[in-house]
Amino acid sequence: MRRLLLGLDIGSSSVKASLLDADTGKSIASKAFPEEEMGIEAPETGWAEQDPEMWWRYVKETIAYVKQNASVKAGELKGIGIAYQMHGLVCVDKDQNVLRPSIIWCDSRAVAIGEKAFRGLGEDYCLPHLLNSPGNFTASKLRWVIENQPEIAAKIHKIMLPGDFIAMKLSGEILTSETGLSEGIFWDFQENGLSEKLLKQMEIPKEWIPKAVPSFSLQGKVTEAAAKETGLEAGVPISYRAGDQPNNAFSLQVLKPGELATTAGTSGTVYGVCDTPLYDPHSRVNTFVHVNHAEKKPSYGVLLCVNGTGILNSWLKKVMGGKWISYEEMNAIGNGAPIGSEGLAFIPFGNGVERIMQNKPVGAHLLGLDLLKHDRKHVVRAAQEGIVASLTFGFRIMKDMGMNLKTVKAGRANMFLSPLFRKTFVQMNEVNLELYDTDGAQGAARGAGIGAGVFAGEAEAFEGLELLETLEPNPIFSQPYMDAYFHWENRLNEILKSGIAG
Repeated sequence: MRRLLLGLDIGSSSVKASLLDADTGKSIASKAFPEEEMGIEAPETGWAEQDPEMWWRYVKETIAYVKQNASVKAGELKGIGIAYQMHGLVCVDKDQNVLRPSIIWCDSRAVAIGEKAFRGLGEDYCLPHLLNSPGNFTASKLRWVIENQPEIAAKIHKIMLPGDFIAMKLSGEILTSETGLSEGIFWDFQENGLSEKLLKQMEIPKEWIPKAVPSFSLQGKVTEAAAKETGLEAGVPISYRAGDQPNNAFSLQVLKPGELATTAGTSGTVYGVCDTPLYDPHSRVNTFVHVNHAEKKPSYGVLLCVNGTGILNSWLKKVMGGKWISYEEMNAIGNGAPIGSEGLAFIPFGNGVERIMQNKPVGAHLLGLDLLKHDRKHVVRAAQEGIVASLTFGFRIMKDMGMNLKTVKAGRANMFLSPLFRKTFVQMNEVNLELYDTDGAQGAARGAGIGAGVFAGEAEAFEGLELLETLEPNPIFSQPYMDAYFHWENRLNEILKSGIAG
């Protein structure tokens, strides 16, 4: 009988499932739904919401697809792992009914609330204890609900992150994790527990916060009711959960100090592991508990995030032809423009406020357009160069914090499918890039195997991880790419100084 593991990745664009054969370490079936991107509702400017029941609907569809595709038999599924979009807020009542749409990661409404809490708690507490400003994270979003929707707040029984919600739908249990509490800025790193001071400052009842379990652990089992809805067997354990960026790092076996992972999906990220609680004094990059953290052997993840990444590429595709043009064709078009796009600069911050910009509403801008010189190849290249330049801006912050950025791992997916994007990333950041055949859903499946005891440990869990390609910077192109970066940074500074941001 096969030993199979199911990984679920709850994104903001899609929900993906992957079935992993524990004996070969290879994915035998995977699927993402919907075929087009999931909708994000914006009732007001700067807001971003999704219905948690929509995630659950697509979870059921992906599970049905991979089960049928892989001909899963009774007794073969040994564990379920869940990865999810970070920082979202889900509120439920005592009957586990959702009280309002989830306020997701790119929603900007709570910025002022986070800044107020930062002033109230004080920098001397926030930076060493929370390693971050409360900013626009989950705790601040919850405070917004308390202040603006008291009729909903009055019904709250528990609050959750998106992955906690899916685990609840499967198991009937409401739990979270230490890494989840840290991503919501509920975690006191010095006390190694919930921040009582933050809860008091924001007037958040402690009983609303679920019990935390280790990322790798038995966290409940599929109920009879969930089995009927999903087609899974009752009793299968949920044995892993983590936010998408810690999980992406895990999926690439980034677990030791000095190791780094990157993604370029809807948002773009770099995530580096360290064993000391580093922080940026301006909270432009953020530190969270990593999936393998333990009190006696601490592990932290420093996250650089650029919201306006794949969403900019997706927007360009729509305006350039939608279904009539593929991303591969766009990449080929962009490759026809020279390095630096002949002075055309794209500032990609059009998907909510950006942390690396200290939560300023910078917005998206196309600068230096010459109607006699530039055409669509320059626009495509400028967009990809602008995204990488934004990540480079954050890279420099991470270096100033003392992180050693030499080799970065990524799955060959999303924007890393673009040769133009890959080369620009390697050259502009002067790093080696290792590309692997994996994704977040596969990572969640491997995590489930560790949590359920199917794998003896990390080494066995990653036996099937395949390195596809390694790219190294070419010194011949170093100067042109550095020139392109500094030109981009100068145009960004012009926007910031001009007062036309937003």
